[in-house]
Amino acid sequence: MTTSHMNGYVTESDGGGGSGGGTDFLEEVVQRHREMAVDCPSELGARTLPVRRSAQLERIRQQQEDRRRREEEGRNRQELDLNSSMRLKKLSQNPKVGIDNPTFEGSPECMLEDLLMSLKQVQHSLNDSQSQEDIELVLQLVQKRDFQKAFDIHNAVAHYMNRPSPPYPMMDHAQSLAQEVEVMMHNSSQKEGLELGTLLKTPQVQALMMAHDSVAEQEMQLEPLVPSVSQSETLTQWGGETVKIVRIEKAKDIPLGATVRNDMDSVVISRIVKGGAAENSGLLHEGDEILEINGVEIRGKDVNEVFDILADMHGVLTFVLIPSAQIKPPPIKETVMHVKAHFDYDPSDDPYVPCRELGLCFQKGDILHIISQDDPNWWQAYRDGDEDNQPLAGLVPGKSFQQQREAMKQTIEEDKEPEKSGKLWCAKKNKKKRKKMQYNANKNDDFENEEILTYEEMALYHQPANRKRPIALIGPSNCGQNELRQRLLSSEPDRFAGAVPHTTRSRRDNEVNSRDYHFVSRQAFEMDSAAGKFIESGEFEKNLYGTSTDSVRQVINTGKICLLCVHTQSLKVLRSSDLKPYIIFIAPPSQERLRALLAKDNKNPKPEELRDIIEKAREMEQNYGHLFDAAIVNTDQDKAYQELLRLINKLDTEPQWVPSSWLR
Repeated sequence: MTTSHMNGYVTESDGGGGSGGGTDFLEEVVQRHREMAVDCPSELGARTLPVRRSAQLERIRQQQEDRRRREEEGRNRQELDLNSSMRLKKLSQNPKVGIDNPTFEGSPECMLEDLLMSLKQVQHSLNDSQSQEDIELVLQLVQKRDFQKAFDIHNAVAHYMNRPSPPYPMMDHAQSLAQEVEVMMHNSSQKEGLELGTLLKTPQVQALMMAHDSVAEQEMQLEPLVPSVSQSETLTQWGGETVKIVRIEKAKDIPLGATVRNDMDSVVISRIVKGGAAENSGLLHEGDEILEINGVEIRGKDVNEVFDILADMHGVLTFVLIPSAQIKPPPIKETVMHVKAHFDYDPSDDPYVPCRELGLCFQKGDILHIISQDDPNWWQAYRDGDEDNQPLAGLVPGKSFQQQREAMKQTIEEDKEPEKSGKLWCAKKNKKKRKKMQYNANKNDDFENEEILTYEEMALYHQPANRKRPIALIGPSNCGQNELRQRLLSSEPDRFAGAVPHTTRSRRDNEVNSRDYHFVSRQAFEMDSAAGKFIESGEFEKNLYGTSTDSVRQVINTGKICLLCVHTQSLKVLRSSDLKPYIIFIAPPSQERLRALLAKDNKNPKPEELRDIIEKAREMEQNYGHLFDAAIVNTDQDKAYQELLRLINKLDTEPQWVPSSWLR
């Protein structure tokens, strides 16, 4: 019986052996020391868990509603921000900002003249004597020299405040300088000098100079553009050992971003997490042993105790460390890799994740930004769209590690299949027979890789205006994809078109070659099929039919959008071509809603037929969902049509994630 710490929880396990080479690989991973995130934010451990496979269609419905709501809120915010007032529009067009309306242009002299002229016009147009007296008082005020000087000062201040970045004060001793100028001007015999000296003596100017000095003193005490950093590293002797003393400043809202593990009595840093204070400082390293933190002895403590000690520590943290003996290679700047997840991952269900608190939960179809592959088994990543809300990177299984353990899991499930032979899911038709073999993690990296779905590297792509991506609609029969395609073709024939299919049957009198079909011989058809030129093909009444990539390309070359309805088996061929398809899954609604929709088309399916449609959709999503770009639940034909049109229009305005291999 062995006991180990798993994320802070003590677990017991029998010391029995594994079942072959595959379990040896995973046992090696599991036997490694567990890690504890010493100050993991609570939201990292409280991510929404992925929905189980039995509820995939409900998840699609929910995602579709959430996306529609977010985009509607975005449109409303945009309309509110840009269209609520003409003044906001004018201000948004001017880069200046300030206390006055910067879009108003005009010299101070012109402004005063216009004001005086307007006041005189108003005075002449008034009939009662009281109003005329009031206007006369305003005119006298505006014509006073003190008012005009104050007005000039106001305009000078407004001029500088309207600049994108107001300048720093030129000096912090304006008052003393003014007094020096006053003395010089007083000793001058020139008339201008005497006037300036008199002006500088006035209380208003003296108060202005005092205000200037006060502002200048505050401004020049601001921190420099590069703030001083209270982070340092010092080597010294401590208790007969060479140690380093590291000081790191940690704000309350920035996690430390380090995991620790117990190695006998020692507490060792096992991982530096991207986005934390430790990574930003560059002073803590994997393998460093922590002796003290802010004077608190750490050696001999459990990782949970270390977590409690650091929970409320902020500001400058002083670490006393024994440096790692490992030779550290010079840091290399890693490029971010963007991948699409082809499987669901829930760290709370993963016994192998080294630090459950830092495990990143994701669903099939999510885009992950992989920012570190230092540990080949556990990458560090952010979910697309979560970067601003997720302070630390999360841990996700590395590609090869995920392939290895999934391959081992498949082998174990195959060994158990005879025990479950009575269950329906074990009796699927056309199930591919896998080669029974003991899995070796070191020798079989390509073990059934085509069947083990992990990640696909992605890149952003914006379709050119003259080369539209073909739209492929996928779904079970009676889910409405053919009706949606036909509605688009008939409503906008100048924008959408279908690919002309090939056939070996004879041409009829009313048919035109290359308009209705490409009529070819059986030999030519079979040669093209063997050369992989068909996206899909089949035989009907002893005649061959098929849709070729060249036919789709002909539609694209005209500038139109090619609409396809294809079977799931054709997706791999379609995606491996140079056509860059956008694949939309048309999913059925609930059983009762599906019955009502089919009733509108005078169809009365049996309950078992409805269940077969929904089950077929579930299988499609499970086996091919990683290839879908979007999904529409067809609860209503009109709403589904509008949603389909919205997705197609979005391709013109927003870049989309596509396999990076398409852009090479």
